Amino acid sequence: MWLKYLFDRSVSFVGLVLLSPVFLIVAVLIRVKMPGGPVLFKQKRVGRNGRLFTMVKFRSMAVSHSGSSVSIAGESRITPLGAKLRRYKLDELPELWNVLRGDMSFVGPRPDVPGYADSLTGEDREVLLLRPGITGPASLKYRDEEELLARIAAEGMEGYMDPVKYNDEVIFPDKVRLNRYYLHHYSFFTDIRLILATVLGKQLEYAGEII
Repeated sequence: MWLKYLFDRSVSFVGLVLLSPVFLIVAVLIRVKMPGGPVLFKQKRVGRNGRLFTMVKFRSMAVSHSGSSVSIAGESRITPLGAKLRRYKLDELPELWNVLRGDMSFVGPRPDVPGYADSLTGEDREVLLLRPGITGPASLKYRDEEELLARIAAEGMEGYMDPVKYNDEVIFPDKVRLNRYYLHHYSFFTDIRLILATVLGKQLEYAGEII
C-alpha cells in the first residue's frame, strides 16, 4: 500500500494549504456563532492496531452537553451552525491534519470511540489492521446515518425504536462487514473512486450493492 501512503501524505499537505482560507472562515464563524468554547473538537479515537490517537474536527456541538457517542440529526446539542458544518462535512476538514500525521488515511473505516472497533472479536478484528479514514465504503453507505437514526427515534424501523440499539445491532455490524471487504479487496483505483463519490455526492457499486 505504498502508493496509498504517498497519496495520503502529499494530498493532505496540499489540501491543508489550499483550504486554509476555508479553515479561517469556519473558525471565525464558530467563534462568532458558538462563543464560549474551542474552535476545534478533540477526542480520543481508536486507530490502526487499536492504538488511540487524538482526532480533530471543527466543533459542531454546544460546549456543555451530555449524551451518547451516537449522533442523531436534530439533537439540541448540535448547534444550527454545527448542523450546517456536519451536513456539508466541513467539520471533518481538520482531519487532514490526522492524515498528514499518519493517524488516518483518506479511505478506511471511520475512527470509533473506544468500546466499538477495539472490542471486536474473532475475524472482525481484522478491521484494526486498517488506518481509519475520512471516507470509505461504510461511510458512503451510511452518509445519511444521522437522519436515519432520527427517523428511527421518531417512527421506528424494523422493530427498533431505540436509535442507539439500532446502531449497535444493525449499522455497526454492517460497517464492519464492508470494512473487512475493503481490507481484502483493496486497490488504489477503488480508493480514488470512493474519494470521488464522496466529493461529488454520488453513489457507486461496491461489494455487490449500491452505496
